[in-house]
Amino acid sequence: MDSHNKVGAVSTAGLLVTLGIIFGDIGTSPLYVLKAIIGSNPIEKYLVLGALSCIFWTLTMQTTIKYIILTLRADNKGEGGIFSLYTLVRRTKVKWLLIPAIVGGCAILADGIITPSISVSSAIEGLKIIYPDIQTIPIVIAIIGALFAIQKFGTRFVGRSFGPLMLVWFLMIGFFGLMELLKFPMVLHALNPIYAYRLLMLHQNGFWILGAVFLCTTGAEALYSDLGHCGKKNIRVSWTFVKTMLVLSYFGQGAWLISHEGSFLKDQNPFYALFPQWFLIIGIIIATFATVVASQALISGSFTLINEAIRLNLWPKAKVVYPTNIKGQLYIPSVNWLLCAGCIGIVLYFKESTNMEAAYGLTIIIGMIMSSILFTFYMRLKRYKTIYILGFIATYLIIEPSFLLANLNKFAHGGWVSLLIGSSLFVIMWIWHTSRKIKNRFTEFVSLDKYLPMIKELNMDNSVAKYATNLVYLTSADFDNEIEVKIIYSIINKQPKRADIYWFVHVHVVDAPHTMEYKVTTLIKEHAIRIEFRLGFRIEPKINLFLKQVIDDMVNNEEVDIISRYSSLRKHHIKGDFRFVVIDRIMNQDFDLPVYERLMMEAYELLKAFSLKEKNAFGLDTSNVTVETVPLLIPTTQETHLRRIY
Repeated sequence: MDSHNKVGAVSTAGLLVTLGIIFGDIGTSPLYVLKAIIGSNPIEKYLVLGALSCIFWTLTMQTTIKYIILTLRADNKGEGGIFSLYTLVRRTKVKWLLIPAIVGGCAILADGIITPSISVSSAIEGLKIIYPDIQTIPIVIAIIGALFAIQKFGTRFVGRSFGPLMLVWFLMIGFFGLMELLKFPMVLHALNPIYAYRLLMLHQNGFWILGAVFLCTTGAEALYSDLGHCGKKNIRVSWTFVKTMLVLSYFGQGAWLISHEGSFLKDQNPFYALFPQWFLIIGIIIATFATVVASQALISGSFTLINEAIRLNLWPKAKVVYPTNIKGQLYIPSVNWLLCAGCIGIVLYFKESTNMEAAYGLTIIIGMIMSSILFTFYMRLKRYKTIYILGFIATYLIIEPSFLLANLNKFAHGGWVSLLIGSSLFVIMWIWHTSRKIKNRFTEFVSLDKYLPMIKELNMDNSVAKYATNLVYLTSADFDNEIEVKIIYSIINKQPKRADIYWFVHVHVVDAPHTMEYKVTTLIKEHAIRIEFRLGFRIEPKINLFLKQVIDDMVNNEEVDIISRYSSLRKHHIKGDFRFVVIDRIMNQDFDLPVYERLMMEAYELLKAFSLKEKNAFGLDTSNVTVETVPLLIPTTQETHLRRIY
């Protein structure tokens, strides 16, 4: 059994890791949900019961049924997330499905910036109950900075460290919720959905309260994104415990609120009101650590999303680090510190969690709607019965657009911030995707068979200085008998490159996340070889390492001889040198593109300046890589009318 399967297997350790990685965000929502629902309104019995009913049925319909039961089925070889879902449904050949995938991914990433800010702020502000004049912003920023600093150790470290803490957190909120619930058990009437209906239909602000109710399920999308870290079995088993503790906490807060009917919350938080005075400082400390865990689910999910986007050519290439040997666990330094800067900016701008609540939730519900669209096509692809597909569409066509409409009320109060962040990320992904399509459109392929005799003659032409013993080119040609014109130009025209063996390496990214396969095609015996790597979209393309393994296998099978052809070295069995040539296509200024495409290409070149260089992105040894720059397309020579003078 591989390490990935071990993580996915149900065990005590696996369940603890799941609590530490998966349920932090949704698990700390009791800190602010009911406080946001009541707001500045007077506490009313039917407002509280209606809110509790909405919370319970939102957790049931949105988190339990949609994500835990249904969406987790759409795992791509054990991996989840909206891009994994997209790779499953794109085989339907519906091209526009890329748009909901990108929109959904950007929405989740925007959520990853706001979640740490609101969660940590909500916990630390509990200190104001004891120390009213305390300045919480510096403390919040320090905690956020420390959280992002430990990401380089990987989610295995974080999960093992935070799992036991989250167990304590859930037991704590469940216990104190139950204690208050026993004092006023009539709040259990809220399990009847009629109270939710009455609130939404009869209360003067009933429908708009959905915007605050939605905060109780904000971690559900990240839960799906982190599927590969823990496995669906661990997630489903853990959720039974997590939901029970959440419901006890919410209903306990509801009991406390009803006991204070007619008053106003003002600066009080019903969550902290459940704690006895002697336990308050302990509860605040535990809550603070729990909110750090809440941030972890979104951060690790953000790493996963960006890594998938890179492999799907939707994001500029970035350095990806694998802190552990467990599949699905990774760290992207540039994304980590970008998220950190964004979180600190949110804290400095909004200052208090109450203000952040206005910005929170709008992008998340957009992401959920996008995943519902993709999951509908997944159900069609898997040939679900029509009645089930229609039932899913009808149910979530009512629930999720209602949440979206209610959350739009937040736009002017700070929701525009999350939309701005999400829109900025969408622009980056769209530029990168569109520009790659433009470049591919102008990539000219020719028949390799036509040039193989010429390459063989060059190989035997001793009048040409040898460029390398082994010369390696990366090709995007999907077929064995094709090659880019730019590679032929590099070998024959630009500077004739004589080599003993020419290697043409093609990387094909497949939909299965962890596929690692290769195929060898001999083009000229002992002189020209094509290798095709079939790599999953989660696999880092370490071409230098992979190529070494392939060549070692071929040497052991006596398919190729890589001993140096220089007689002085060959007699000592010295291996020949390898040189990689990476060809970088740039847009030539005199090439006429439509305005939109030119703008896309200019923006692409700007983004490319900040992205990882291609030779590093493919894991090539930087000591023997030559980067050649060629124009995107050589324009047709225009007729000139120069006159010779004597």
